[in-house]
Amino acid sequence: MNDPMTRLPSRFSLSTVARCAPVLALLLGAAVTAAACSSEDAGTESVGDASTGGNAGGALAGGDTGGAVTGGTTGGETTPDATAAEPDAGKPDMLAPDMAVGPLCEAAAPACIDQMILDLSLHDDKVSDGEVTTTREGEDFLTVIDATAGGFGQSANNPWVYVKFGPDGASRVDIDDETALESMDWDMSLRRFIVRLNGGDSGPSCVGAMTFLERTYEEVDVVPEGAEFLVDDYYTDDCTIVNDSSGLPDSPQVVLAPWWSYPGCVATSGVPHLIKLADGAVIKLVVEQYYQDAADQASCNAGMPPDGAVSAVFTLRWRPMP
Repeated sequence: MNDPMTRLPSRFSLSTVARCAPVLALLLGAAVTAAACSSEDAGTESVGDASTGGNAGGALAGGDTGGAVTGGTTGGETTPDATAAEPDAGKPDMLAPDMAVGPLCEAAAPACIDQMILDLSLHDDKVSDGEVTTTREGEDFLTVIDATAGGFGQSANNPWVYVKFGPDGASRVDIDDETALESMDWDMSLRRFIVRLNGGDSGPSCVGAMTFLERTYEEVDVVPEGAEFLVDDYYTDDCTIVNDSSGLPDSPQVVLAPWWSYPGCVATSGVPHLIKLADGAVIKLVVEQYYQDAADQASCNAGMPPDGAVSAVFTLRWRPMP
């Protein structure tokens, strides 16, 4: 600390200083005491956070986000923003919905927006009114999504329907297609038989999935350690679209493509997926129906295309993972 005497204005005489010395002594003593108390309190706070599972990453084990530390201390050393310095420190690999702390990624525009607008017939002046309803069945949610988009042969003239998953179910996000290319407010988008996730070539977020080709929905009960979630990746470096193996035109190779096959109708495979949302929460999901009537779906899955069936009314079974 600099000597306060050296900062006295030149007009102060020595007699004045002498008279004020007791007051200055008291002020200096109070300042030293306050600094010591502040230092002691800072040390106590740091130890207290550590003892309750807190960490510089800002996320506490057990879902206690109230102890998030920003600009706090780590081992007595001050960091300007501990969360930014160590984004993964002490954070569980997968967060349950009640532990979600907001997006874990920053918005990044898809690389081939102009081509995607053309290939996927995206609109900037229409918002889907396709109904999205969710009910509970035991531990699962059943979400029915109207992705008919005007019916067969009319989808190019109609917008996609956008959906967001949450701890209390799934809901529609009212947004037009081109605005959705800049939004992290949706997780899944559907139109007819194509199901996109908000990430990679489909959107600016980081929603990804992994598929279990040899397991049933019931058998997927944990998130595998080191799970790798893939985002939609259906454009080449020169923005040429990569179609799936269905043989249908303008059917991009989305990461959720294994949900269906096309033996003359849209058959559901029953393949389960884990989907990691932008906030780190993970859900497991299976497409149970593409046709509105369960009997029509069963007929298609048995190799008998149904007549007059209402298609593109999805039934999704899903639940949050622990």
